[in-house]
Amino acid sequence: VQLQASGGGLVQAGGSLRLSCAASGRTSSIFAMGWFRQAPGNGREFVAAISRRGERTLYADFVKGRFIISRDNNKDTADLQMNSVKPEDTAVYYCAAVSSRRPVVLSTAWDEYVYRGQGTLVTVSS
Repeated sequence: VQLQASGGGLVQAGGSLRLSCAASGRTSSIFAMGWFRQAPGNGREFVAAISRRGERTLYADFVKGRFIISRDNNKDTADLQMNSVKPEDTAVYYCAAVSSRRPVVLSTAWDEYVYRGQGTLVTVSS
């Protein structure tokens, strides 16, 4: 399974940006999907996750009410709609997925996500 994140860029504070994660390869082995981020000088942190059929979601407290995660299993994509962005949202955003061989439903732990994309940079200007 390969994951390709896209949609990053420069956005002003208060604006919106939509990230997309496209999966390819043996996508039938993908279970839950998630987004993580890593800001300069910081560790990687959980942002949001969505269950296999999309009926359940989980968000980090700092993005609740601002970000929305969604997925389209027909297209093998998982998107992160970022609204009301703040300068502190500046980071490299990574999409990741849990394998169906170890079906953790919704996890905030990076180690549970065995499939990982390369990251896309989001910069929020004040």
